[in-house]
Amino acid sequence: MTGADHHDDIDCDELLGQVFFYIDQELDEQATEQIRRHIDECAPCLDEITIERLVKKLIARSCKEQAPIELRQRVVFSIRQVQVELKQSRLETD
Repeated sequence: MTGADHHDDIDCDELLGQVFFYIDQELDEQATEQIRRHIDECAPCLDEITIERLVKKLIARSCKEQAPIELRQRVVFSIRQVQVELKQSRLETD
């Protein structure tokens, strides 16, 4: 496996760690393409991105002011904790 091949692989945990950057189009072209390929084959990750996009749209529609960065970081951290807990519970039930 070459370095380029290794970078083409992305697992669900990596994707979930980058989902907000992907939604906000803050990733480079290579990372964006990796995520696109992954979600083409991974329904749970596609569902997660769809949910996150919906939440972002609802928040944008409801809020005209932007939260302070510290609050946003705490919210993102909490969301990621819930995502990890959900993933762990899915693994335990499989």
